[in-house]
Amino acid sequence: MAGPGGRSVTLHDALELAIVLVLVAVAVGVSLGFRLGLESQLAVAVVRALVQLAAVAAVINFVLEHPPFAALFIVVMAAAAALTSGHRLKGIPSAAGIALAAISIATALALGILFGLGVFDFVPRFLVPIAGMLIGNSMNATSVAGALLRDEIESKTLEIETRLALGVGVREALAVHVRKAVTTSLIPLIDSTKNVGLILLPGGFVGMLLGGASPAQAAQVQAIILFMLLGAVAVAGMVTVVLVARAYVATGERIVIPVR
Repeated sequence: MAGPGGRSVTLHDALELAIVLVLVAVAVGVSLGFRLGLESQLAVAVVRALVQLAAVAAVINFVLEHPPFAALFIVVMAAAAALTSGHRLKGIPSAAGIALAAISIATALALGILFGLGVFDFVPRFLVPIAGMLIGNSMNATSVAGALLRDEIESKTLEIETRLALGVGVREALAVHVRKAVTTSLIPLIDSTKNVGLILLPGGFVGMLLGGASPAQAAQVQAIILFMLLGAVAVAGMVTVVLVARAYVATGERIVIPVR
């Protein structure tokens, strides 16, 4: 396994990891002391995290050494994200396809701007992790926006149909529900952006400091990451609600609830 800068993980590195696991033991102790019953879940979480991180480190190391596979890796990430989000959107026609479209459009737009305008060098070392962040955050926005709009339409069908019967267009009839879905999907990232440095120090900022970058450099990169994610999440949410709304609208501007 490779450590920072591509070096091999040493015995010292493994010892540091073992020391940090003391904190996990503290969590287990809390669970035992308060009879929370979380000991097995904590153990499984730690083991899974170690295995998954080791696996992804090996895969990314391979991709960095073989650049042509970077695009394939990004496609696999997008497909996995679409399947995950599609599961959250269960009940919506073509849920996985909607998720894939929203995630892909948002990610492609952000990557095109970042690399097309030279913000980052177009090399796998930058492309893969940035694409991963964009895909992951777009997936979350897609799941939240799509699921909320689905629930809004299905729980308030009569209200929406009443507006339609009064001559209101389907776009206007769904507008309040669409706005609610997109707004809700954006709130977590907006709050994180507003409070960055005050309430929390993001992982990217901390990681760069630990890697030896200056605070100014870390702040600059973190700002770029936050702003690119805001744009991508907004696009993902917008595309999602447009496609989900279409899935519930039939010919003649009628609302049709799919049979589950």
